[in-house]
Amino acid sequence: MRLGVTGGAGFIGSHVVDALAGAGHDVTVIDVRPPQRPDVGYREASVLDAGELVSATVGMEAIFHLAAVADVNDVVRDPVGAIDLNIGATARVLEAARVSGVGRVILASTVWVYSSLAPSGTGTVDEGAPLALDANRHLYTSSKIAAEMLCHDYWSMAQLPFTILRYGIPYGPRMRLSLVMPVFVRKALAGEPLTVAGDGSQYRKFVYVEDLARAHVLALGERATNQTYNLDGREKITIRRIAETVIRLTGSPSTIESMPARSGDYVGEDVSSEKARLELGWQPEIDFEEGMRRTVPWLVERLSAERSAAVQNR
Repeated sequence: MRLGVTGGAGFIGSHVVDALAGAGHDVTVIDVRPPQRPDVGYREASVLDAGELVSATVGMEAIFHLAAVADVNDVVRDPVGAIDLNIGATARVLEAARVSGVGRVILASTVWVYSSLAPSGTGTVDEGAPLALDANRHLYTSSKIAAEMLCHDYWSMAQLPFTILRYGIPYGPRMRLSLVMPVFVRKALAGEPLTVAGDGSQYRKFVYVEDLARAHVLALGERATNQTYNLDGREKITIRRIAETVIRLTGSPSTIESMPARSGDYVGEDVSSEKARLELGWQPEIDFEEGMRRTVPWLVERLSAERSAAVQNR
């Protein structure tokens, strides 16, 4: 299939490009930055420019829309810009897909949407869980819920098929250095304390990025049309365990310290990915320990090179 990937030069996007190309698809990255591999197509376009998107999506059979503000701290720093990129750009991608006759849009969403759950006490949540309008959630979460709603609206209005993939918290090589694992590794290499919010007991079922990327290939099947899938990890990994693992794998003398919890933060829900297993045949294959053994050395190398470059430029 002829496939486009917005944000295909980024962390998750580049791994999605790898998975799609590895499955034999004709992949084109739609981004303001060139792709990380030379053997795929590239159409330079901003998701904030409707005209560029229409031109970039001509001839595509499906578009994976991954371009977004993903760092919640960036959302806080520039909420209006984040809304435009996470919501406005989604509308532009959907409209470009409609104009260009694209067969389907596959949207990257997040399990953070479940921070909008009305209290139920049921424990495990799935794709059918109702979301509360007045929940104490992060603006990032609201932007992703709105993007999902636009996909449904374009199906109702223009019969443009969609698939929504709600990501767990991804990690692995090429991850942004502002994320929690790289921050912990940087501090561990410097022998500084690793700080966790509250007592560090909040958990995520982290998903290794190559597992996550593999799901995008499976989501191209007809069964996934107009469906939403959770793509979460299997294990409940606390922030404290991440810190402990980083200290162990780096051999650092660092200690772990607590800091106040963030208001509106996603504290973790037991999100079920059973629907993805049953309908897509997807489930994570890389456990947390193995994933960290692959990720930490990459981070150490990247951060060490960054530090060396900083010293040379003084």
